[in-house]
Amino acid sequence: MNRTPTKRTLLRLVLLIFGSCMCLPVQAGNSSGGFLDFNLYPYLSDVDTDNVLTINVAAKLEHRFSYFSLTNFGNQGNSEELSDVNTFYTEQNVRWQITDESPLDLTLQMNFRTGEDNDRHRLGVRWRLSDTPALSNIFKYLNMSYSINFHMVQFDSESADVRQLEHVFKLGFPYLTDRLYLAGFVDHTFNQDLATGFPNNPIVGEAQLGFRLIENLFLITEYRINEYRRSDVNNLAIGVEYKMTW
Repeated sequence: MNRTPTKRTLLRLVLLIFGSCMCLPVQAGNSSGGFLDFNLYPYLSDVDTDNVLTINVAAKLEHRFSYFSLTNFGNQGNSEELSDVNTFYTEQNVRWQITDESPLDLTLQMNFRTGEDNDRHRLGVRWRLSDTPALSNIFKYLNMSYSINFHMVQFDSESADVRQLEHVFKLGFPYLTDRLYLAGFVDHTFNQDLATGFPNNPIVGEAQLGFRLIENLFLITEYRINEYRRSDVNNLAIGVEYKMTW
């Protein structure tokens, strides 16, 4: 069976990650908690080049450090879902909690994507509102977690005054069922120098509704918005997620 180099690379990556999962009990000893999940989207409503595979990894580390990454793989233009996955975007986040009880983290985010001269790195402060003593009881009542990351310093080829607010949330519905959740993010960028016709303060966001089918397998649907696109700003994705936690 012939495969393009991109497909072979992706296959090796997936096999490597699944192979690593077999060692999770051993690897989990290096952290006090975390998760690894795979999100596969066979259906996209409007934008075929949107991501069809997303891998998320999170881990709590020693000395108040934590790690989170997401990696999106997308289709080549004019191809069907999962037929030629050859684009990628990844965020690698390292965070350090200021004190043992503080709801504030210093953050480093490194972005890498397909193409040249388009990587982006940011320094900022994350405020975990749901872990803030004055607000925690409200969020517990709502079965919700919520944080804001203030990306205040950006390193790339663009203007130095570009800033970003990153909102991340997750909401449970235990009064209905413990199988259902709503989670997502909104990245709001300010002073972005885009071409004529694009917003100066573009938004990228996703809201994922998930329902646990059995054990670690979920049925998921995502509403996506990406204002870096001139057309087809909105997209709907339907797929499955497999999640492992420790």
